[in-house]
Amino acid sequence: MVQVKYPEMRRELEMVVEGLADPAYQRRVWVDGQPEDGVEHDEFGLAVHFLFDDSSLAQDALSTIGWILKDASEAESVTALVRAIDVVLNRYGTNLSDAEYIEVPEWRFVVVAAKATMAVLAGR
Repeated sequence: MVQVKYPEMRRELEMVVEGLADPAYQRRVWVDGQPEDGVEHDEFGLAVHFLFDDSSLAQDALSTIGWILKDASEAESVTALVRAIDVVLNRYGTNLSDAEYIEVPEWRFVVVAAKATMAVLAGR
């Protein structure tokens, strides 16, 4: 089994991707503010900060292989997810509420990319 140097960052990535893949979670937690077990607060902005600011995943996912990601297929999948988020942010800016983001037509591509990334990260 391939190990990564920062398993806690990988787990955070997995949590971010799970949230991005689940529209019901987004509505319940991000919009309605109903925390879930082990999650005190979550929102789209936290996912963006993790992917774009707190890690190199958005800039160069390949460089995180061995650190956060296990292989090139994971890097490709994360890159596709980042591109889908970029489309939304480039088109609508960074000032919408989570309720507004999840209603834009392009959001469905974020969800699809996140579901695909979840599968790749889980080794399916």
